[in-house]
Amino acid sequence: MSQTARSAPGARALVAILLLLSLQCCGRAPLDNSGPVAGWPAWGGDEGGTRYSAATQITPANVHELKVAWIYRIGGAELLPAHPTDPAEARRLLARGYTPESHRLPALEATPILAAGRLYLCSSMNRVVALDPQSGRELWSFDPKLDTTGQVLLNCRGVSYYRDSQASAGSACAERIFTGTQDARLIALDAASGVPCAGFGHGGTVDLRAGLGHTVPGEYGLSVPPAVVADRVIVGGRITEDMREDMPGGVVRAFDARTGELAWAWNAVAPVPGSGAADSSVYQRSTTNAWSVFSTDAARKLVFIPTANAQLGIYGGARGGDVDGRDYFSSSVVALDATSGKVVWHFQTVHHDVWDYDVPAQPVLFDFPTAHGPVPALAQATKQGYIFILNRLTGEPLVPIEERPAPQAGAVAGEHLAPTQPAPVSAGYALMRPPLTAADMWGFTFWDQAKCRELFSRHRYAGLFSPPSLEGTVTYPNNMGIMNWGSVAIDPVRDVLIVNTSHIAGITQLVPRDTANAAFARGEWLLAQAGSPYALRWTPLLSPWGAPCNRPPWGTLAAIDLRAGKRLWEVPLGTTRDLAPFPLWFKLGTPNIGGPLVTASGLTFIGATTDDYLRAFDTHSGAQLWQGRLPAGPQATPMTYRLSATGKQFVVIAAGGHRYMGTKLGDYLVAFSL
Repeated sequence: MSQTARSAPGARALVAILLLLSLQCCGRAPLDNSGPVAGWPAWGGDEGGTRYSAATQITPANVHELKVAWIYRIGGAELLPAHPTDPAEARRLLARGYTPESHRLPALEATPILAAGRLYLCSSMNRVVALDPQSGRELWSFDPKLDTTGQVLLNCRGVSYYRDSQASAGSACAERIFTGTQDARLIALDAASGVPCAGFGHGGTVDLRAGLGHTVPGEYGLSVPPAVVADRVIVGGRITEDMREDMPGGVVRAFDARTGELAWAWNAVAPVPGSGAADSSVYQRSTTNAWSVFSTDAARKLVFIPTANAQLGIYGGARGGDVDGRDYFSSSVVALDATSGKVVWHFQTVHHDVWDYDVPAQPVLFDFPTAHGPVPALAQATKQGYIFILNRLTGEPLVPIEERPAPQAGAVAGEHLAPTQPAPVSAGYALMRPPLTAADMWGFTFWDQAKCRELFSRHRYAGLFSPPSLEGTVTYPNNMGIMNWGSVAIDPVRDVLIVNTSHIAGITQLVPRDTANAAFARGEWLLAQAGSPYALRWTPLLSPWGAPCNRPPWGTLAAIDLRAGKRLWEVPLGTTRDLAPFPLWFKLGTPNIGGPLVTASGLTFIGATTDDYLRAFDTHSGAQLWQGRLPAGPQATPMTYRLSATGKQFVVIAAGGHRYMGTKLGDYLVAFSL
């Protein structure tokens, strides 16, 4: 026997030992189960919408190992007819301001909640489902048979959970899921089975059209989760804006969470001494609506309402005065007593809003760090790019605010303008850019840059709050805003606020009624603003190649140090990966809609962009650490959870796309884990 043969077994053993040591040294580390379990019981993570999770299993060191754990398809992504078949119906829709291209388009923008051991979410057609959070397997579903008549953009951003403290555990509807529909219904479902709660309203449903007076199908409904506090389920309502002067009132109503009986109603009208809260059978029309997500402070029995602008939104000549008219609560954050509906305080973010700079974002409740200790606070993100930090008990500013002069020239006949507008003094809370100039117009080439400069120079512009005009006014930001419904996330340990922004300019033009009627007759799209002297033409400020004319980045992700009031970092968010053919894939930062989440381990997750990715950033530095490919556009806010001490942490996001943003449509819920 040769020496080589005799030594082979020993050599093989040595190789095996070395291989084992190398795997132990360089392989993936085992999952760390020492951290806390963490849930996501409300749309914004908690009742105050901080979008913060205590979960720590996924860290900056291992986030690169994230893989798809499961995918669930909720349905509803099929396109409904984009063009009415009846020519008369097509002309009627155009006269009301609907575009044929946008007629009844679905958009899956939901963020699931984790409650009673299940994930719950809704589809663009208001179908509600319960899922096994470990596997994504569907446990039950409820279809409300949505009436899509007149609907423009179909979306449902989430549902809410309620535990009845007076019901015995395990009894029917002791735990409930509340959902609002786009055809104006409030529905209570048994969280265990999905069966409507018979004792709530009429067979589980409350008709929200009651008391509104005349409504046109599709112009009033709910697209966000109801607020639940003090055994009340509280809803606002969204309207299809700028259609006509006479619109349903934007009343906020609270219903008994057990019975569905009306508890109180608040209509956003200027207060009359001694009148108390509005609570009548018919609500004043065209008051400011409240379409976005509310926040609640259960301990203090408060609910915080972000309000839209009163109608009409872009021409305000008929709204009355700022003190005694429909503008009083317009574009504001309003604190209401959740038990009575009485106003505790309100703060107006835009005076006499004629730019559609309504308050789109959920107010975020947190403890603001001061030299004298933490103060109960509220952060309100706005379309014009300001973040207002207010005492949530009084509404007083915790970061100083000043009234700054606003442009006055160029308003149309019949309009008046607010002489000043509020702004935070600290530049750290102002995320808009300096006023645009022709030099800020950008292009891929000298040719399209020159076209953009020519387009910019043909229109009026005097900076932020330039009034809409007959000639057309460059509006920056446009009505999508620098911040929108995705709101902000706050890390309460690091005292850091995270926010995504968009930077797109547009052109706002008021069109005299005679000219508008002629435009409708030839099939041109305008927002009707019926009952006023003017229709409305929105035009994006785009180059001949379809890119924004203003200089990129068009989207960013930023961190603000709440103690210092300064920007920690700001990085471009998004690429042209799914907007342009290869090799034109640039990290320019793209328009985005959706919100961030932050984790205790120091990660920020966000989708939102016009490329199909979920991304993870280092909360401390802003460095991108990971991206996961998605099957459709991520115009939603992610959530995360860890169910048990031995379980995995999941990060979940809806990938449903958004036609207005040009992203791929879908019906996917995608979960990632290590």
